[in-house]
Amino acid sequence: MSEFDAAIRLTDGTAELTDGWVIGEAVNGGVLMSLATKAASDALDAAGSHADPVAFSTTFLAAAQPGPAHVETQILRTGRSFSTAEVTISQGGTPCVRHTATFADLDANAEPVHLQEAPPELPDPELCVPASRGGFAEKIRLLDRLDMRIDPATVGWAIGQPAHDGEMRAWIRFADGREPDVLSLPFFLDALPPVTFTFGALGWAPTIAFSGHVRSRPEPGWLRMRITTRNVIGGLFEEDAVIWDSRDHVVAQSRQLAGVRMPSAPVPS
Repeated sequence: MSEFDAAIRLTDGTAELTDGWVIGEAVNGGVLMSLATKAASDALDAAGSHADPVAFSTTFLAAAQPGPAHVETQILRTGRSFSTAEVTISQGGTPCVRHTATFADLDANAEPVHLQEAPPELPDPELCVPASRGGFAEKIRLLDRLDMRIDPATVGWAIGQPAHDGEMRAWIRFADGREPDVLSLPFFLDALPPVTFTFGALGWAPTIAFSGHVRSRPEPGWLRMRITTRNVIGGLFEEDAVIWDSRDHVVAQSRQLAGVRMPSAPVPS
């Protein structure tokens, strides 16, 4: 069993969150979204309904810690084309995540392609900058689970030269060789460093609300990813993400609202 499959495994409504997926002291939100998506998918599949996620909305209520978590799933609707379920992940009686997801037949909704955003141009993975633990990233144990290669043109923040342009591009895959699939896409959508790193804000950026769409089943191989922001105001910013697979097909996209502690002086426009 891969590390990721073990992380989202459910036994009688309980999951074991491990410290291998933490950022600082908290379990990564992307892992929690994939766990919740799997719980909803399993419940709908058992009910003879749709099992492919196509859209989800997640609210983070409290930081999840390594340890057991209770996962409660409620089917809200089953229909001929779409079905919806809600999942709550709790620890110690305190809700940490509330996740609502809509499911359908993904194959029937992935073709034909009438218009599709083109993937960003990236140097080959071996020419990009590997993301690894060390320095301020020492406590991001999640990085040990990933093979992430960041476009050198968008990694100036790592050497004290942030671009202040609100864009980061990277190749990404699992470090243990597990190929991407539909259940891993919610995780990957939240796996890159916060886009506010490009402004020199090298701190934790807690997600407040997250919405995502799954557009196609990913083919094996590297995923290509771009994250952007256009509005960093006060202590909040939005982050938009798009993922392409090895065919250059859009397989997932998302928007999140997150908090950030920015450097005190904004760069003039």
